[in-house]
Amino acid sequence: MDLEEASKHFIHVYNRNIIFTKGEDVYLYDSNGEKYLDMGAGIAVSALGYSNEEYKQGLKDQIDKLIHISNLYFNEPSIKAAGYIAQASGLDKVFFTNSGTEAIEGAIKLARKYAYLKNKESKGGIIAMNHSFHGRSMGALSVTGTKHYRKPFEPLIGGVSFAEYNNLESVKALITEDTCAVILETLQGEGGIYPASREFITGVRKLCDDHDIIMILDEIQCGMGRTGKMFAYQYYDIMPDIITTAKALGCGVPVGAFAARADVADAMCPGDHGTTYGGNPLATAAVCKVFEIFQKEHILEHVNEIAPYLVEKLNLLKDKYGNIVKDVRGTGLMQGIELSIPAGSIISKALEKHLVLISAGSNIIRFVPPLVVEKEHIDAMYDILGSILKDA
Repeated sequence: MDLEEASKHFIHVYNRNIIFTKGEDVYLYDSNGEKYLDMGAGIAVSALGYSNEEYKQGLKDQIDKLIHISNLYFNEPSIKAAGYIAQASGLDKVFFTNSGTEAIEGAIKLARKYAYLKNKESKGGIIAMNHSFHGRSMGALSVTGTKHYRKPFEPLIGGVSFAEYNNLESVKALITEDTCAVILETLQGEGGIYPASREFITGVRKLCDDHDIIMILDEIQCGMGRTGKMFAYQYYDIMPDIITTAKALGCGVPVGAFAARADVADAMCPGDHGTTYGGNPLATAAVCKVFEIFQKEHILEHVNEIAPYLVEKLNLLKDKYGNIVKDVRGTGLMQGIELSIPAGSIISKALEKHLVLISAGSNIIRFVPPLVVEKEHIDAMYDILGSILKDA
């Protein structure tokens, strides 16, 4: 099948120029059988790579039992998966969604319902961050701090104001009696791979405590072990009131969730929220397998062992090609290199050399490989990317 035929019946919102047909370990294969080293993991989704047999068998076993029954009833995998998320996050109650965007929608609704129960006159004001990215549905887009994403779809939901990430005073200046929540990524992804400073995130936590405001942390990309802890906020010795998670939560099966402390979660009552597919047995069987494999194969320990090697190699590229590579930043296996030239041209040339890279903004290459990546894969990436930077 050629690309023209492949594109025939799709709404054109992606610029796609390759057809992948299968994956093994940290490699993808195209429709011509060509092999590619993947350092994007399906945008930080395929944490276990593409050939974990236990994961695949877990899905096959669940298909033979039950795929869908609706949320009018409990199902065993979702009960178990909710327990895993609660234990890993330190929060109490979970709602399963089909995606990270839906998790953001639910988190916003929960924060506003909590505020409404305290004060029926609450305007439900939300403070979000400039350069943030939370998704593309109308609610998630409303709290996404990049104007060109929002502009064509306005008017969006009201009551949202934007502070500067890692600038506590800018958050403080926006708080009013109508503020019900502050939402931020613990590590900004699309905004340029910026980790929260300790002063900033602990300061936001204190502001929320002082004003009885809900703190929502978006861990959709930086959570599930990507930074070396199960959730990135666990580096800061704080507890959010609500978190959102997705991407590596299901390692390829579409599933997300938001979790909250009990008194916040209990603001929701039957009829306030729902989903047809969210938390179905197949998706939550995937979640269960992910948590079990993470523990059995010591995935967090591996991330903490291998991430410094990735950082070392990226800094070597910066040392060698400092006229192009301006900065290296990130946490764990969520790293970015800031370039003095557009990232798109470098990423296109990498794909020609069978290396899959993704961007974060216009001039940042984002490195979010499968969490099972090894030194040999990082070395191969370094060699290919180094040759491209040298030519550039």
